[in-house]
Amino acid sequence: MKTTRIALALAIAFYGLTAQAADTQKAASKITRDANAAVLKELPFADQQDFEDAKRGFVATLTPMTIKDAKGNISWDLTTYDFIKGDAPDTVNPSLWRIAALNLNNGLFKVTDRVYQIRGFDLSNMTIIEGDTGIIVIDPLVTAEVARAGLDLYYQNRPKKPLVAVIYTHSHADHYGGVKGVTTEEDVKSGKVKIIAPEGFLEEAVSENVLAGNAMSRRTLYQYGALLPRSDKGQLDAGLGKTTSFGTFTLIPPTDTVKKSGETRTVDGVQMEFQMAPGTEAPSEFLIWFPQFKLLNTAEDATHTLHNLYTLRGAQVRDASNWWKTLNTAINKYGDKVEVVLAQHHWPTWGKARINGFLAGQRDMFKYLHDQSLNLANKGYTMTEIAEQIKLPAGIGNQWANRGYYGSVNHDAKAVYQRYLGWYDSNPAHLWNLPPTEAGKRYVEYMGGADAIITKAKKSFEAGDYRWTAEVLSHVVFADPKNQTARNLEADALEQLGYQTENPTWRNEFLMGAYELRNGVPKTEGISTASLDMVAAMTPDLLLDYMGIRLNGPKADGKQTLINWQLPDGGKYAIELRNGVVIYTEGRLFPKADATLTVDKLGFAGLVLGGADLQKEIAGGKAKVDGSVEKVSELFGLLDAFPPMFNIVEP
Repeated sequence: MKTTRIALALAIAFYGLTAQAADTQKAASKITRDANAAVLKELPFADQQDFEDAKRGFVATLTPMTIKDAKGNISWDLTTYDFIKGDAPDTVNPSLWRIAALNLNNGLFKVTDRVYQIRGFDLSNMTIIEGDTGIIVIDPLVTAEVARAGLDLYYQNRPKKPLVAVIYTHSHADHYGGVKGVTTEEDVKSGKVKIIAPEGFLEEAVSENVLAGNAMSRRTLYQYGALLPRSDKGQLDAGLGKTTSFGTFTLIPPTDTVKKSGETRTVDGVQMEFQMAPGTEAPSEFLIWFPQFKLLNTAEDATHTLHNLYTLRGAQVRDASNWWKTLNTAINKYGDKVEVVLAQHHWPTWGKARINGFLAGQRDMFKYLHDQSLNLANKGYTMTEIAEQIKLPAGIGNQWANRGYYGSVNHDAKAVYQRYLGWYDSNPAHLWNLPPTEAGKRYVEYMGGADAIITKAKKSFEAGDYRWTAEVLSHVVFADPKNQTARNLEADALEQLGYQTENPTWRNEFLMGAYELRNGVPKTEGISTASLDMVAAMTPDLLLDYMGIRLNGPKADGKQTLINWQLPDGGKYAIELRNGVVIYTEGRLFPKADATLTVDKLGFAGLVLGGADLQKEIAGGKAKVDGSVEKVSELFGLLDAFPPMFNIVEP
């Protein structure tokens, strides 16, 4: 296996598809123009405080703002967003245009004495703390290329002290993927560099990117709009930042794990106190208080947006109750001392009064969404009904930091419902719905055929009823995916919805759907998060869990196999194929197995992931089989290869 270059194929596809996508894009309709113009009257655009804060402490940046890897491939290019200036065009919600402009601020920024941030080099920020003799890096971005460029920029403007520690605030890839751009495994193993992370970090980081990784990666293209042209009719932001970098995705396991709130560490003279925040923005997360600097790092629990309780790419639903309580604890514990708060996205906030107002607004927002969603659920409203009803009070919702630039009131309310009550709304008519293709055929028949639906849908589109237009035409497309007239009209409706929405991830979702309806699924390899570092961090148990997920149950039904997996380091697993499932037991071997496979974890991973051939591994001396090679080959031959670019807006 080779180290995966995350989204390199997408970078190639992006430049290849831009012209084609631009040819099919439409102008904003009058209804969309009017809707966007109305936003200017609804929100406090005269408030420029965020623009001042986003520029405060600027030291230097790269000119041009383009980062390449050693082979000359582009990892990051902010110049593609040069069109974001002046007033919002008709095809962009003015509030979205505002955050898109704010997220263009980039470079090295001084936050306070001995605290700096690299911003605008990726979706996330990299924070640098100056110790007595060295530096501490917090969250080294998504890929090694941009992390290295950010650290180089810091060293060009500050003393070149050695790196002594890396801190991962939480288990999402944009907060650790670039670690090998700032340090090496050798320096970590030698003890020169510590890596500090919250309890559960490694398990959560690996499992999220592997077990449902293929589906999540495909859906990520919609959330971030990676294949859309960067323009006022395409991708222009991702809410937390512009987008994610292209490059080498890496991981070095933590050497020091923080397990409970109140734990402290002193690294190179820098004092830190940790507040655990599991199940908030990530399953494994902590906040950090720096008493010397009177600075609170909120990780990703308080940023300048309403955050996701459910992310559109797909992940475990987050706990709004735990989230508001975490922020409340932070306010009560540090609110009377704090002078600056920063997060690993967006820009800092300074001043005790402003900080407490900011944190309280975020806290109140999550609590309102949690409590009112359950209030309506307990009155019998369904998930969709709740999402349509809930509006944040003006005192919360009109604060810029609480606008829906990443999460939204609509899909966060649905997340609360899902967390407590699941997908079923208790209406038996919805308990056993037909799948989309079968339902689509019946809808089309009941509604008088595709031509009749398209005729009516055109009238709905002309009236600006874009949501309904998209919904009804989706049935036509699933009934007959070759009906290009229906596909094009649904695309037109999705496009106008994208132009109107304030939320950049919603915009990307709508516009990606429109693109694929018009042009089909792009011919690209897609994204793989199963890099060598990610596989190396997987436990044997997790590898075997993933093996079970890849097993084709119907094909395996009726087959029985007993395989012993012997690891060179002494580890051992008894693996049984039965009833279409893989059952494994650690620490034992079958006395009468069909075969014993001796191979290390990376070799076994290669067989599970499909990148290695058993016969070649045996011939090369990397694997050994005692017993039936055929039985081992048969087991691995029953594993599915997941299609990375599966259909979404068509069957």
